[in-house]
Amino acid sequence: VQLQASGGGLVQPGGSLRVSCAASGSIRSINDMRWYRQAPGKQRELVAAITRGGSTSYVDSVKGRFTISRDNAKNMIYLQMDSLKPEDTAVYYCYADILRSASLRFRTYWGQGTNVTVSS
Repeated sequence: VQLQASGGGLVQPGGSLRVSCAASGSIRSINDMRWYRQAPGKQRELVAAITRGGSTSYVDSVKGRFTISRDNAKNMIYLQMDSLKPEDTAVYYCYADILRSASLRFRTYWGQGTNVTVSS
């Protein structure tokens, strides 16, 4: 099982970007999926989370600007980022609690990270 993040890049302040993360492998079920980010010199922080049922939560700094969503049929998670600010610059990591087909317990998996740079 692995998570593959994509969609990062360079965007101007006020712009938009969508990052995606695909879970692949022998997956039976996925519970919580999340996006974290880590800016240079700072600790990794939780940005947004979504349950299997679709309930969402966000860190205060992105509320009203970011939208997390998921496609359970495709084992995908997305983060739509609008009105981007320079302080949103970070490496964005996806996270998922996954039950493998041959397992009885959920385990945590991380994606490799995708760079988002907000700069003029």
